[in-house]
Amino acid sequence: MKAGIIFTGTGPILILTTYEAFDDPDLVTKLEAKGIRKYIACDLPLEKVKEKYGNHFTVVLGDLKQTDDLRVLDYNGYNVFYNFTFSEMGKPLYHEP
Repeated sequence: MKAGIIFTGTGPILILTTYEAFDDPDLVTKLEAKGIRKYIACDLPLEKVKEKYGNHFTVVLGDLKQTDDLRVLDYNGYNVFYNFTFSEMGKPLYHEP
């Protein structure tokens, strides 16, 4: 299980995924299906995300399949951006088609 911020053209979103990497071809395909073709992705510590999102995290996680899936935990860009410090974010991964 992985948590991360995906910076898109319309702002950041916070996702949970069972994919190992943010550039996994299957994850890229799922993001493209949501209209996200170009993005910057940063890992976040799962425990930090759980701490900040509490019960909402648990509800969304409960809906996440055990294999190859993706859930948007927060799509309010302001919340996502200001809930985490830059030091909490992992090294950015840049993706463009």
